[in-house]
Amino acid sequence: MKKLFVISIILMGFAASAFAQGNASATATASATIVTPIAITKVTDMNFGNIAKNSTSGTVTLNCATGTDTTTVNRSKTGGVTFPNVNGTVALAHFHVSGQPTYTYAITLPGTVHITLSSTDVDLGEFASVPNETGTLSETGTQGLFVGGTLTLVGTETAGLYTGSGVVEVIVDYN
Repeated sequence: MKKLFVISIILMGFAASAFAQGNASATATASATIVTPIAITKVTDMNFGNIAKNSTSGTVTLNCATGTDTTTVNRSKTGGVTFPNVNGTVALAHFHVSGQPTYTYAITLPGTVHITLSSTDVDLGEFASVPNETGTLSETGTQGLFVGGTLTLVGTETAGLYTGSGVVEVIVDYN
């Protein structure tokens, strides 16, 4: 009887041990951080100002003169283009980017767009921005974004105001 009692105790020990080793659990919490959505709004349209040209092709390029967030514009020309004494309005496209403070974002610029007078198109391309390719929002979650480009003239354009039939679409996305 002693042997049976000892065997019973040993078997109960194995059974308790098997139940203790069979299950284990742990818990985790779930969380999410919702950030301020990134947004972009236009402040100023791009304007190449007054341009005189002869029958020779040429270009007019607008870019930021200092390479920083500034409205100081560098306007340059090539080929059959000249700038009259009255410049007209010369401006980079200026945008206001807002979102989560100190976050970085990618900048996507368009390929080529057209500006038109009647049925005559002039190509606008080679876009560049300041900041270039990526930006970083300030401690207040804002940053100015300036965009310039190159206007290509073939020499046969008629005089008049050419305006965008295509738009200069700038896209920003968080990195």
